Amino acid sequence: MVDSQTGGPRHRGPPLVSEPPGHRLDLQAIGAFFAERGVAVDGQLSARPLVGGRSNLTFVVSDARSQWVVRRPPTGGVTPSAHDVSREFRVTRALEQTGVPVARTIALCEDPSVIGAEFSVVEFVQGTCIRSQDELQELSDAAVGACVTGLVSAFAALHRVDYESVGLGDFGRRWGYAARQLRRWTGQWDIVSTARSDLADRLSLKLADSIPEQLHSSIVHGDFRIDNTLLADGDPGVVTAIVDWELSTIGDPVADVAMMCAYRHPGLNLVLGTTAAWTSPRLPSPDELAAQYEATAGIGLDNWDFYMGLAYYKLAVIAEGINHRYRAGATTGEGFDTAGDSVVSYLEAGLAHATVR
Repeated sequence: MVDSQTGGPRHRGPPLVSEPPGHRLDLQAIGAFFAERGVAVDGQLSARPLVGGRSNLTFVVSDARSQWVVRRPPTGGVTPSAHDVSREFRVTRALEQTGVPVARTIALCEDPSVIGAEFSVVEFVQGTCIRSQDELQELSDAAVGACVTGLVSAFAALHRVDYESVGLGDFGRRWGYAARQLRRWTGQWDIVSTARSDLADRLSLKLADSIPEQLHSSIVHGDFRIDNTLLADGDPGVVTAIVDWELSTIGDPVADVAMMCAYRHPGLNLVLGTTAAWTSPRLPSPDELAAQYEATAGIGLDNWDFYMGLAYYKLAVIAEGINHRYRAGATTGEGFDTAGDSVVSYLEAGLAHATVR
């Protein structure tokens, strides 16, 4: 495809943006790290940030013939247990031979003195990232249907992976996932919120009072939706890579599916700063998505209203965390200034589910 403004080829992977001040990579240090790890470099390195992420900073690093993706935590406003690039790296490496589509891992730097933070390096995967409804509008109805089928199939494949056999038996505790998630996100809320919220307190208490027995365990992504995947150029029914694994762990796949469905809420538009593809009315409703997953994966989505309530609570905390980093001056770009406006609607949606018995 051709870009109508430049006349050159249009970028079909994750969209690139100009480099914001304070978010630059030390390319000399990156080059030295590459040399130390045996990564061949042809010529001078350059870097450009990828738009779309609301947590870890993501860059495409290039030389004369190759491209890599570098991920590092943000420069400020960091909350405990978030932005864990080493966790992303470990799960991605474990999944490389499973058939779950992921980027091939290259190297992990756990020494923050190299560029000021830990960072990971993976291959650059060619593909299309559909972020906005305008981009989704370029697809026919048949292509949209194929895309949803591909997404759900890739998601179900992840949940079928035997995590013990791929070396992730200690990646998280098998049972008690919902209770741990509720404690974690309540703790995060206490850190990032500007003031106590009656809605947040009510939802947290209602969820704590109705935690169900966990019936399944699997690797969970924690953040699955269309714009956290890359789709094959010319064939949106094929997922070439699932990305953004920082919330992954061992947990309950029902909770993971609920997060995917809760992201259909229009609050995502405020979080991403665009009319998000995943909120489009052209896509299945949350209930339809859940039913399609059940048919594909063969996993019953028991205690669905509880897990949807928990998902909306987590989204409210995530949105407030983005707002927290924005207030700390640690973020730039569209969406960071509006994410906080979605918090109340997420909490209200969570209460609507959590009160169902």
